[in-house]
Amino acid sequence: MSLTTAGTPTGPWLSCPRRNPQAHVRLFCFPYAGGNAQIYRAWPSSLPPVAEVHMVHLPGRGTRVLETPFTRLGPLVEEAAEALLPLLDKPFAFFGHSMGALIGFELARLLREAHGLTPAQLWVSGRRAPQVREDEPPTHDLPEPEFIEELRRLNGTPQEALEHPELLQLIIPLLRADFSVCETYDYRQSPPLDCPITAYGGLEDKDVSREQLEAWREQTISSFKLRMLPGDHFFLHSAHALLMEALSQELGLLVRRL
Repeated sequence: MSLTTAGTPTGPWLSCPRRNPQAHVRLFCFPYAGGNAQIYRAWPSSLPPVAEVHMVHLPGRGTRVLETPFTRLGPLVEEAAEALLPLLDKPFAFFGHSMGALIGFELARLLREAHGLTPAQLWVSGRRAPQVREDEPPTHDLPEPEFIEELRRLNGTPQEALEHPELLQLIIPLLRADFSVCETYDYRQSPPLDCPITAYGGLEDKDVSREQLEAWREQTISSFKLRMLPGDHFFLHSAHALLMEALSQELGLLVRRL
């Protein structure tokens, strides 16, 4: 069992690369489909010390590679909520990219309904608003050759993995599970959140349009911002410096509101 701020046990779900008990807000970061928590490892050194970054580790990857990944969002969010609860004793915020944005959104709704807790800010990145229906057919159950072609099109799987069959066989089950989490998601009507939401998108993202990102506005009665950055669906890597600059500005505004 790992420890984070103030000796709080976090189990396998969370790690805190740089402890900062004086931080004003805890920022929990959720990975995209097929990704692991390490995509956020550089964030603590790139963001102002007002935030303490907590990386969320999902089953089936990274330090939890031997665990079975979730294939449905509901059970994933319920277990994540139990893991995060001990650390929600001070202001907190969520950032998630793609699948991670969906996790952060539904986790915020569950915490509000079950525990009366609301994040101080929700950042959603590279994901259409949850009420916007998917027009494309599901891909998680495609035959393997077609599934691999879909991975190439999405441009999120390292080329070296796509070129090595043995490595590919290791990651395909995880990717199928994560795609299933997203593609079987069934949005249910619920009152909008009362925390600010900022949506980030890639200007060259062919799968998530500006209009689909703009629709996140409907999910809050607080303020909403949309920021478009250069890059495709994985702009959080290619436009890392710009994203860190924008997040740093917003963290400063968030702290002033607390």
